[in-house]
Amino acid sequence: MTAKEKRKLKSNLTTLATWLVSIIYAFPILYMFITSIKPEEKVAPPRWDFTPTLENYAVVFSDELFTHLFNSVIITLITVLLAILLSLPAAYSIVFGNLKKAESYYNWFITTTLLPAVAVVIPIYLAFNYVGVLDTRLGLILLYTGAGVPLMIWMVKTFFEDVPYEIIEAADIDGCSRFTSFFKIVLPLIKGGIFSTALLVFITTWNEFFFAVNMTYSKSSTLSVYLNRFLTQQGFFWAKMSAAATVVVIIPIILGFFTQKTLVKGLTVGAVKG
Repeated sequence: MTAKEKRKLKSNLTTLATWLVSIIYAFPILYMFITSIKPEEKVAPPRWDFTPTLENYAVVFSDELFTHLFNSVIITLITVLLAILLSLPAAYSIVFGNLKKAESYYNWFITTTLLPAVAVVIPIYLAFNYVGVLDTRLGLILLYTGAGVPLMIWMVKTFFEDVPYEIIEAADIDGCSRFTSFFKIVLPLIKGGIFSTALLVFITTWNEFFFAVNMTYSKSSTLSVYLNRFLTQQGFFWAKMSAAATVVVIIPIILGFFTQKTLVKGLTVGAVKG
């Protein structure tokens, strides 16, 4: 076998392995979609001799679904926006500021992400009930922003550290204030990283279930809570739940598909230094 044939064989095997990994990774989503177009009686135990139907989607697409969808969109978008507005100045100050205990502040932000949600759900519930934000979009936005800010500071800090400090010094010599250099010099350099981190916060917020199901009843419930309505005392309606879950995941999938180049670029910023 010649060297050219070996390279071609290696390339084909790599392509085949990539496709196999992709199929395995996407199989749960594909199986969920297949289940969503099955009649309920064909789901458990799984049967493949069925006629595809859209009756599950007809049940799922109701006014209740769109109410939950609206709540999810509003809560997630505002959470991401607030996380960006609060995290970028904080991370910039930690990296380029003159804070005496910057590393201590940073470590404090990071350690909050390690706190188990179940350990704080009761105090948060009581606090929300006391101030009157229980079962409101405002309550979930405050809660998710508090969880998203440490995550975003953690990620964005690494992108700020990849910006040479000489650029900041050159801007200072040219008469730029730190405010101006922050917006006109630093942010454009790491915009890919900011986008990828914001997308991560978006997905985390969109998929969150534990706090949403414990802090809401009906007015501000999100799509993840809506899925829970198909687990009833009469049984589990897997086909209808799969149809609703397909609706839930389709938005992040579409968003990730159209932004994959920016996402990959942002996640690989600073991976190679030289």
